[in-house]
Amino acid sequence: MNNLNYGERSVLIHQQLRGKIGVMNKMPVANRDDLSIAYTPGVAKPCEVIADDVSQASKLTLKSNSVAVVSDGSAVLGLGNIGSYAAIPVMEGKALLFKEFAGIDAWPICIDTQDTEPLISTIRLIAPVFGGINLEDISAPRCFEIENRLQDLGIPVFHDDQHGTAIVMLAALINSCKVVGKELTDLTIVVNGAGAAGTAIARLLRCVGQEDDRCEPVKEVIVCDSKGAIHRDRQGLTAEKESLLSFSNRSGKTGSLKETLVGADVFIGVSVGGILEADDIKVMASDPIILAMANPIPEIMPEEAKAGGAAIVGTGRSDFPNQVNNVLAFPGIFRGALDANASRITEPMKIAAAFALAECVDQPTADQILPDPLDRSVSPKIAKAVKDAYR
Repeated sequence: MNNLNYGERSVLIHQQLRGKIGVMNKMPVANRDDLSIAYTPGVAKPCEVIADDVSQASKLTLKSNSVAVVSDGSAVLGLGNIGSYAAIPVMEGKALLFKEFAGIDAWPICIDTQDTEPLISTIRLIAPVFGGINLEDISAPRCFEIENRLQDLGIPVFHDDQHGTAIVMLAALINSCKVVGKELTDLTIVVNGAGAAGTAIARLLRCVGQEDDRCEPVKEVIVCDSKGAIHRDRQGLTAEKESLLSFSNRSGKTGSLKETLVGADVFIGVSVGGILEADDIKVMASDPIILAMANPIPEIMPEEAKAGGAAIVGTGRSDFPNQVNNVLAFPGIFRGALDANASRITEPMKIAAAFALAECVDQPTADQILPDPLDRSVSPKIAKAVKDAYR
């Protein structure tokens, strides 16, 4: 099997296991007493208790430790709109990681519609069973509206493609600055990709909506799309891209991505692979930080970026140093939110998660700005910080 690539091995494992997760009972059913407690007649009593006070559902059922991983398959990994059936392996994987790193029981819920209204309605209808909703791989701009309109459910609803990515990216920048001797507040950052992740990253780096003293806005964030810098004089911008201009590109930079990089301290890529070369890094400020997140091919390969003078390079891949991966954040974030019995994940909770993640590396280096994704000590530390930050 080892002579196969990861994709081929993954298909074989999925075939052999028929999926990556299952259900494990917490109590035995070895005799009639067990059966009478687990099911009828005993189960009627907890039903009556919950009927009298629905808050008891979190104390008497799996609700207190359960998360729905919800997708419509419209923006899966770098594969695009592959539909709800094809999204199942990714949502299963997400559920597996919730259990593995945070002890949370999670279920893949792939909904067979990409219409906003029935999608929102379906999530509302299934919410009673769950303590949290992890929205996953839902295309922009629909993802923004869907998440916003579900904030009244009384349980955390969190679009990980937006906020998980932004939180891990902020942690990576906090530690990168320690390595290169720069201040976050002095950075000019170019974000390539104006979708869910790029928008959330820009908002977090500019501290939009933040109420945390530790969140100080970076000097400048310039967001680019396939046509270059998003600026005020550009015609034909969508409403979502126009909204970015309330906090980004205040210097009014125009031109292509490569032109925008001139003098920038940081490049963050959440776009497509192979769009930059070493010469593009040479025109950036001294000791540039490159976080190229496109998968499986980054916007620029690490050796190419270093040839251009990059001081630090991070990617989304596990076979290079500095893997910037959401698995570092989302298990601990939901663990902390569930432990706090939180009704939502607030902005201070996101900031707390980013700083807790950064602090998991005692002495950051150019090749280690984030902890290993398999480090089991990370999620508990994030969970505590998130719980303590909930108000």
